[in-house]
Amino acid sequence: MRIVCGAFIALYVAAFALLIIGTFGLFGQEQDPLSGVFLLPLGLPWNWLADKAGLGGPIPAIVAPAINLAILLFACRCCRRRRARKLALAAD
Repeated sequence: MRIVCGAFIALYVAAFALLIIGTFGLFGQEQDPLSGVFLLPLGLPWNWLADKAGLGGPIPAIVAPAINLAILLFACRCCRRRRARKLALAAD
């Protein structure tokens, strides 16, 4: 589970970096309005729900993957607790 969380964090950071680089034209890149497209699949289904609620723009697209990351970290923490509890019971 830790590998999944780490991979998601790496993809989120890379997609956010591409958004910043493409939006502001850093490192000699031309400004590209589609530079944030890599954040969209990471933020599903929250991007879709924000669009249906009428919340458009870059902020929901940036925040939506963070919601999925929080859910993944919570699931990882719960699995770790369950495993620790199981090991403690087995040791007794």
